[in-house]
Amino acid sequence: MTILVVTGTGTEIGKTIVTAAVAAALRDRRVAVLKPAQTGLAPGEPGDAAEVARLAGGHVTTVELARFPEPLAPATAARRAGLTPVRPHEIAEAAQKLATEHDLVLVEGAGGLLVRYDDEGATLADAARLMAAPVLVVAPAGLGTLNATALTTEALRRRGLTCPGVVVGSMPAEPDLASRCNIEDLPVAAGVPLLGAVPAGAGAWPPADFRAGAASWLAPELGGNRPAG
Repeated sequence: MTILVVTGTGTEIGKTIVTAAVAAALRDRRVAVLKPAQTGLAPGEPGDAAEVARLAGGHVTTVELARFPEPLAPATAARRAGLTPVRPHEIAEAAQKLATEHDLVLVEGAGGLLVRYDDEGATLADAARLMAAPVLVVAPAGLGTLNATALTTEALRRRGLTCPGVVVGSMPAEPDLASRCNIEDLPVAAGVPLLGAVPAGAGAWPPADFRAGAASWLAPELGGNRPAG
């Protein structure tokens, strides 16, 4: 696995922190993080790729293809800003170029799998298909996650894309009943293994503590030592 696409069942569910955890767990490898479209930030503000590098360490190369100021879907944000959108072939070409110089390229999407990147309806799934890359799904812990995760993995299967598993992006220290049950039910609903759970608030930890903990949150398939579910 040279390229791994990271998507989610929605927005603000921990994709960036999971991406950072995978990069941190693989700190003995050459890792690149590609953010095809960063929205909601002005020029010069640190984005998701910079956050991954801050948490995971200096072995991470970061690339951002486009930035749009409004916090909207990439296609909408590009159109409203009068800027050129990012196309799937551009994502694929950038990732494949990085793959020639790195052991792993993590491509972090925006929002969910089928969020539009241009007005023709291109999505992250289209880019993943061009790269023939597996797609890791990040999901929330609580009520409602089973349906959203099952829909995402079903969409991947219908497009002929491989999903190695699901990672819970923010697991509460004191999970409620739904969150506790979902740890067992997610693999059944999604049809793929549970490959990890990142503690809620881990993104605010000191980077050294984050790096020290990352491997314990993830299954061996992602460079960690947590048993897969």
